[in-house]
Amino acid sequence: QVRMVESGGGLVQPGGSLRLSCAPSGRIFAVNAMAWYRQAQGKERELVARIGSRGETNYIDSVKGRFTISRGNAKNMVYLQMDNLKAEDTAVYFCNARIETWSGYESDYWGQGTQVTVSS
Repeated sequence: QVRMVESGGGLVQPGGSLRLSCAPSGRIFAVNAMAWYRQAQGKERELVARIGSRGETNYIDSVKGRFTISRGNAKNMVYLQMDNLKAEDTAVYFCNARIETWSGYESDYWGQGTQVTVSS
């Protein structure tokens, strides 16, 4: 079993910052690509940022220059540093990881979601 635990959401004023964290745990052999998605109320879930196993990154246009995805020294961790937040960033943010378990299977795993609200 693999478990993904997220933390770091909350309420912030426009222009503020938040840092999201995600920690996969369980019978993990390898963690490959990791990503953050978000889903605003009434909208479909969208990919926000992705980081590959070699550290290559990509972002949706609306967050470029404001958000930074990174992996921790304990490589199973993934972070999303969000700066200069805007009201349109309000959403539930989900961590995603492509994980190979010790049983030899590779699957996508999801966190439970953490609410980010940007409001004055």
